[in-house]
Amino acid sequence: MKQITLIKRQEGATMIEYGLIVALIALVCIAAITLIGTNASALFNNIAGSL
Repeated sequence: MKQITLIKRQEGATMIEYGLIVALIALVCIAAITLIGTNASALFNNIAGSL
């Protein structure tokens, strides 16, 4: 009797996982830059008001 061996290719799944990781990192970076920009703007406005 012949035994059938199934070979599963995982390259596609790996690329999808890397894509999701890159997208998550991009979202975190955008959120951090937006938050820092907002805080910096408030700080500069406070300094300008004090002058």
